[in-house]
Amino acid sequence: MTKEIKGWHVASIFVFAFSIIISVNLVLAFNAVKTFPGLEVSNSYVASQSFDEDRATQMSLNWDVSASLEGDILTLNITKDGRPVNPVIESATFGRATNVQQDQTPVFEFDGHALRAPVDAGPGNWNLRLRARSEDGILFQQRVIVEVP
Repeated sequence: MTKEIKGWHVASIFVFAFSIIISVNLVLAFNAVKTFPGLEVSNSYVASQSFDEDRATQMSLNWDVSASLEGDILTLNITKDGRPVNPVIESATFGRATNVQQDQTPVFEFDGHALRAPVDAGPGNWNLRLRARSEDGILFQQRVIVEVP
């Protein structure tokens, strides 16, 4: 004996399926907005007016910048022509790429080869948002990606 599928059965399946889809979308949208770290600049048009000039000035420093994490020590390597550079760190924020809940402000110390700072980090994708000045006052700004296995 087979049961006949009636219109209310189909309507119930339809409502149930779309309720799940809409619920999942709402949860994902809520979490995306809740963890959004914010804007990079308050007015992108004003920032864009000097972008090319600022970039060219920063590139003239000819710095190679990289960062790595060994245990709980964040190492920032800044070199020019293979020699270590010790700039003035105006600001440094070490945190996740997608939210600001785990952001830290590392205090770097130069050991003659690299800048090192203790941080609390686990595996995953991290960013070091760096603002530093060279000896001649040129501003260097970069987001350095740090991948921790």
